[in-house]
Amino acid sequence: MELNSIGLSAEKSLAICHDLNELLANFQRYYQNLRGIHWNIKGKRFFDLHVKFEELYDDTNMKVDEIAERILTLGGVPLHTFEDYIENSKVPVGKNITKDENAIRLIVDSLSQLLLIERRILKTSEEADDEGTNSMMSDFITEQEKTVWMMKAWLAEEI
Repeated sequence: MELNSIGLSAEKSLAICHDLNELLANFQRYYQNLRGIHWNIKGKRFFDLHVKFEELYDDTNMKVDEIAERILTLGGVPLHTFEDYIENSKVPVGKNITKDENAIRLIVDSLSQLLLIERRILKTSEEADDEGTNSMMSDFITEQEKTVWMMKAWLAEEI
């Protein structure tokens, strides 16, 4: 088995890069959704939600960078065009969302999709002894599960 410069299987690392690029594409769409609902939200909850959405897109922007840098660390090339993002993402597109409940629902649906991808990467990275990716996915999952819980509580729905 050929090892890369950080001591991981080169073949397994490239497979993880493929999955991380899928995650990157989905995070980019999620980021654009957050920007859109931040800009377009209307109603009595505007002030609270406008600030919350900004907090979420700032955090997402940092995660996008972390994912891309991890791909580079593993020896891959991060996707970086809108064409690639569209082709490789499953997160729903939120267009012209102005109502608070629709915006929160979009966040829950998006995070649910991201969590599925992250759990798959977590399993793959564990099998490859890739603690760096594994740790990143664990941190993302923990944060996003809490956000889903909070958003579902806001919607007055069970987790």
